[in-house]
Amino acid sequence: MTQTVSNCCLPPFQRTLHALSAIIDKAAAFATARKVEESVILTSRLAPDMFTFTRQVQLACDFAKNAAARLAGVEPVKYEDTEKSFADLQARIKTTLDYIASLDTKAIDTSADRELSLPFGPRRVQMKGADYLHHFALPNFYFHTTTAYAILRNLGVELGKQDFMGVVPGLSA
Repeated sequence: MTQTVSNCCLPPFQRTLHALSAIIDKAAAFATARKVEESVILTSRLAPDMFTFTRQVQLACDFAKNAAARLAGVEPVKYEDTEKSFADLQARIKTTLDYIASLDTKAIDTSADRELSLPFGPRRVQMKGADYLHHFALPNFYFHTTTAYAILRNLGVELGKQDFMGVVPGLSA
């Protein structure tokens, strides 16, 4: 397979978001089995100054959709951050997966050397598409998905590395 920008970002975003969805299913089953209020899990965090589980999932979705859209040369859609349940988080993941699947892969593939103008706090920065993907978007996406996973593990949800990895092409389950 020829390495393209779209196959460097879309499959990892899709695979990891599907894995995150499955992790949320396990969190919901854990909450039911242990009689833990859903809100306790959704508002859990690893440290007082870190984002909650809900916010980690929202940000993982945002990094996937925003990166894919920017690389495709379109303005990313905006999501309201109103999720209050596992079902709401699942819906956000599905919406994100549908959105990134709708983007033009050919446009994404032309972005490696294209200058992107990106919001960065109160200012805008310029980055080449490949640099944005490899040095900013993917690391942030993986940081938030990993942190969501770690929050659930810290609460006692039975998860392993394979849960985080999801379905990896070429490896049998």
